[in-house]
Amino acid sequence: MSGTKHAGVLAIMGSGETSPTMVTAHRTLAGRLGAGRARAVLLDTPYAFQENVADISAKAIAYFRRSVGLTVEVCPAPDGEDLAASLAAIAAIRTADWLFAGPGSPTYALTRWTNGATASALRERILHRRGLTVFASAAAATMGRTALPVYEIYKAGSPAHWVDGLNLLEPLGLDVTVIPHYDNTEGGTHDTRYCYLGERRLAHLERQLPPDTALLGVDEHTAVIFDQHTGAVEIMGRGALTVRRVGVSTILPAGTRLTLAELRALTRHGSGMVELTRAVPTEVPDSGHAPVTLVEITRASEVAFDAAHGRRDAAGMVEAVLALESAIADWGADTEEDEGTEQSRAILRDLITRLGDTVTPDAVHHLRPAVEPLLALRRHLRDQGAYPHADAIRDALAAAGLTVRDIPGGTRWGIGTVPSVPRDRAAGT
Repeated sequence: MSGTKHAGVLAIMGSGETSPTMVTAHRTLAGRLGAGRARAVLLDTPYAFQENVADISAKAIAYFRRSVGLTVEVCPAPDGEDLAASLAAIAAIRTADWLFAGPGSPTYALTRWTNGATASALRERILHRRGLTVFASAAAATMGRTALPVYEIYKAGSPAHWVDGLNLLEPLGLDVTVIPHYDNTEGGTHDTRYCYLGERRLAHLERQLPPDTALLGVDEHTAVIFDQHTGAVEIMGRGALTVRRVGVSTILPAGTRLTLAELRALTRHGSGMVELTRAVPTEVPDSGHAPVTLVEITRASEVAFDAAHGRRDAAGMVEAVLALESAIADWGADTEEDEGTEQSRAILRDLITRLGDTVTPDAVHHLRPAVEPLLALRRHLRDQGAYPHADAIRDALAAAGLTVRDIPGGTRWGIGTVPSVPRDRAAGT
């Protein structure tokens, strides 16, 4: 391995693996790579069945290059019928300094990885402490003795059941099933915790586990980092690691450091039998933290907009709109589909419409400080080729009664109909 100075590191991420929330965790891991060019490999297997597989890979490559400083190569899903491709995937797994797999379908990944020698190569990587390995979301769900077929249960209505996992944590002495998205709240009125299972189905599934198998629940926007050389375990990010045995949970919040031996004891005996002398948070979570997830930023932008709207403060409303638009752009590289980007775009359009509703026909000059920055943003988006986002701004302004007309050299806008500009006059604008 070319650049690894501190191999034998394994990280499990509950979600948000290519979002702004996990940049610190990724940089911490990348910092353990030695000097020189490290070989960084992304396994596309969990999402290789999707038609937009190339787009997802491109987003991930851009994210790791821009936010983490890693130049990543994509290793296509191994194909049992293509011996050369399968051998290339196995070689990449064995030699990569940094190996990453993330969103998609756990069962699809298991089917491709266990149909050949790929699963053995992954286990050998952990067993022999080769490089840094980062598994997140769907890939994380494959790591335990059993795995959760979340698509089949939550999306297709199959009865709750387990499938065989890769058991990648067995070399660490952990007999566990890994559940990412452990604190998910997308359901709103219904329980989607525990990777969309909810308590009722999780309790049912827990009774189907082998007697000695515990659950490791990794919250969203959270990383659990195992150092196989020092035996240290660290929880980073926004949430917690939960060890659950027979319905009884021990919660280790972000900032907690403990030994692998202590975690192993928790999975075997539960908190009632283990004295965690070092399992204490290194930082106390601050309840007044600044918003970091897109959902939180969206809510904060709505609150700020409402406050400015109540004051009839056009500049404040524009500031809230632009803050939300900037956050949506930042989260545009996220490869997961459940981080609320579409909902945030809908709210952005609504805020722009409400901004337009505050204008009267004789008050164009009052609206100019609000509209001009939005049109400047629209021009920037068009220059960047982000036409759907640019069109969303135009459509929202139109819904508010404002007309936008593009002319050579600029843009004209107004309330109601904007008169066409004669061609000779437009040419000189």
